[in-house]
Amino acid sequence: MTKTIYLIRHGQTDYNRLGIVQGSGVDTHLNETGKKQANCFYEAYRHIPFQRIYTTELLRTKQSIEPFAEQTDIPVEPIAELNEINWGYLEGKTPTKKDKALFLDTIERWAAGQLDHAIAGGETPLEMFERQKIGLERILQTPESPVLVCMHGRAMRSFLCLLTGAELKDMDQFEHGNLCLYVLELAPGETHFRLIKENDQSHLRTID
Repeated sequence: MTKTIYLIRHGQTDYNRLGIVQGSGVDTHLNETGKKQANCFYEAYRHIPFQRIYTTELLRTKQSIEPFAEQTDIPVEPIAELNEINWGYLEGKTPTKKDKALFLDTIERWAAGQLDHAIAGGETPLEMFERQKIGLERILQTPESPVLVCMHGRAMRSFLCLLTGAELKDMDQFEHGNLCLYVLELAPGETHFRLIKENDQSHLRTID
């Protein structure tokens, strides 16, 4: 049986709007735009017979699938191993020029293959990737399909590498916006998922 995953990023928060790093240590909630995005996604995809919905432990992913939770009886299961990366001391701060430079330098290091590098007090991509393997194992241990998974930006990029077999240092190839959609399929006997949709945001066109 083919396993199909609908993978979305959470809707917009005020921290997203202001360019403030959230990470796993900041449990923000959706703003009004984020709630509209969640409703738009629900209206566009409520016809899909999801067997289960997976979120992270953070509120912004749980709120992003609230329309499904309120209108259907689809089981919702949080998986902590899919939480956003920990961005260390940058989390929750209005970034200074120095902070922005540090953030960009870190992204460049990761793209160069320095995946054991972390911002002070934070998590490395390798650490995140290893815990995500545990989360994916939980998703794959049942034949349920299709399933909906709601995650975070950086964690989503890493998770897409895990699903598709792409190298982790190339995770920035997977672009994303708030409440974007990736659809992936794992055929019987295959090791990695195949991308069906990438960063699809067509369901958000009705938002002002």
